[in-house]
Amino acid sequence: MKKIFLFILFYTSIIFSQINYDEFFTEEAIRFDFFHTGNKDTEIISFDKIIKEQLWAGSKKNLIDTFYYGNYMLEVYDEETNKLIYSRGFSTLFQEWQTTEEAKNTWRTFPGSVIIPFPKKNVRLEIHRRNKRNIFEKKFEYTINPASYFIIQEKKKPYNSFKVYYSGEPAKKLDIVFIPEGYTLNEMEKFKNDCKRFVDYLFEYSPFSENKNKINIWGVEAPSPQSGVDIPGKGIWVQTILNSSFYTFDSERYLMTTDLFAVRDIAANAPYEQIFILVNTSKYGGGGIYNFYNITASDNEHSKQIFIHEFGHGLAGLGDEYGNDNTYQEFYPLDVEPWEPNLTTLVNFNSKWKNLIQPDTPIPTPPEEKYKNKIGVFEGGGYVSKGVYRPSLNSIMNSFSSNEFNEVCKRVLQNIINFYSE
Repeated sequence: MKKIFLFILFYTSIIFSQINYDEFFTEEAIRFDFFHTGNKDTEIISFDKIIKEQLWAGSKKNLIDTFYYGNYMLEVYDEETNKLIYSRGFSTLFQEWQTTEEAKNTWRTFPGSVIIPFPKKNVRLEIHRRNKRNIFEKKFEYTINPASYFIIQEKKKPYNSFKVYYSGEPAKKLDIVFIPEGYTLNEMEKFKNDCKRFVDYLFEYSPFSENKNKINIWGVEAPSPQSGVDIPGKGIWVQTILNSSFYTFDSERYLMTTDLFAVRDIAANAPYEQIFILVNTSKYGGGGIYNFYNITASDNEHSKQIFIHEFGHGLAGLGDEYGNDNTYQEFYPLDVEPWEPNLTTLVNFNSKWKNLIQPDTPIPTPPEEKYKNKIGVFEGGGYVSKGVYRPSLNSIMNSFSSNEFNEVCKRVLQNIINFYSE
């Protein structure tokens, strides 16, 4: 508990002392690619490559993470002064896989990738991961020499990009890039129309609807050899640019890709902080991982709700507010407070949404009609029915019978949007 307290104090002090961007960074960016290898209990992180990208699209004001979300924390230190000059929380597909049945008996390797502003001098990049007590521990470090001739200068997959919705300079906006999966060259017009449709979807929902002036949305014309997506359970295999597939972790509706480097290669054609993959299929499915990528089927009758739900995961680290899902095992230890801002085990509820609960609302909150439209502490969330609690009886992070975020999620999303656009 003492370590957690000291860490929070450290990060709180940083909120008021953000870094002078021009002192440490150029206008370009560095993409740092690596690998996670391991099984249920083991993880090894190894270096792959460094790629120079032509534009840093992130905030030049808010360089230090102030949210403390994610299963990992990227930290970048100026080598000469040992000063923290950039940090960002994120999560990964590998860490999700570690909670599956397969991970008990199998070792696998998954790609990882992070983006930082291009440094003017040598920096030390560190990757920290939460342990079972939710305390970050350093897993990897690497010194980057920005003058190294081994930094790759070429654009791996050059494609045309286009503005879908534009409100201003990328460094002062939340930038989202749509990239296509399973759209052939002849279907690029469909992809562009789908991008416009999904922008309209986004702005139907609060708090995005009231923040149009803080958001840019881009698209990249990257065709696939064939139309559609892999559906292993049905024996369907399609040649696509990102190798996406249903049945991820043997969950039919979980539509993801393990080819993260290809995702980054295509996204690099536009300014972005968030990646959203539109998959050219009508089959129900999608996924979203915090500061990793988001993905959804483009033409399902529930595509709008899938898109918004998954973006809640990817943009703000919102947890799933439903229970009774056996895909994951021991995902949330009941004696540890989850980092997700909309879930609690009541271990440290003071750090969550307690200040939004009315005095006459009991904690935990019974699932009764009189609390239907109130913020409370309702049991069931994080894939289990007991021991993990959510803020409302229903919301779009719980089920599609609700078509809005609850007030807790709205507050989190607004804070994230402000962070990227200030």
